[in-house]
Amino acid sequence: MDFHVFDTYVKAKDGHTMHFDVVTDTSDTEKAISFAKEWLNGIGEETAKVTTEECRFCHTQSVPEDMEIEIMTNGYYIQKIDGCPKD
Repeated sequence: MDFHVFDTYVKAKDGHTMHFDVVTDTSDTEKAISFAKEWLNGIGEETAKVTTEECRFCHTQSVPEDMEIEIMTNGYYIQKIDGCPKD
């Protein structure tokens, strides 16, 4: 199964930039933005601005099974790239 990747850059409260991908089974940009906001709220970055300027469709790809399970369970997977908090 192929999943859609939305390349996302947001400014954190402390001013640094967080870069992450929202990986989901929908190609709906507004839904991807909603997922990004949900994740950001969960890490205490509820004031981060996320619009179509910060979250853009990048490409479609297959994913490893563990990512697919999380997407099918939660609707999305956040692939942390740079400047994101560690788990």
